[in-house]
Amino acid sequence: MDEAVKNLFLTVLACLALAQPASAQALLDPTRPPPGMDRIAPQATAADDAPRLQSVLIARHAGGRHVAVIDGETVRLGETFKGARVARVSANEVVLVRGSERQVLRMDAPLPGMTPAAK
Repeated sequence: MDEAVKNLFLTVLACLALAQPASAQALLDPTRPPPGMDRIAPQATAADDAPRLQSVLIARHAGGRHVAVIDGETVRLGETFKGARVARVSANEVVLVRGSERQVLRMDAPLPGMTPAAK
């Protein structure tokens, strides 16, 4: 029995000795972004701060609701969005009025830094 305990002890010791180098290897994170993706983003420009029209919903019946989603916020015709009144909602654009200033938001406006695709 003494010999069996000695063999078991040596087997366990050998397994531990072989397992040590395997656990010391550096493991790479497969979900980590590629090198260079973690750099600081460039400073935001004025175009980046402009509100973006994301969706327009217009009821089919006359006098129905006109709703727009601007920067994730749902607004109706006549309501205000960041101090500007929603003056008009059409199929692909919304007109915001702040005092004498008008701002037209279009659904087909390209995102900053993006170039439109060739037609």
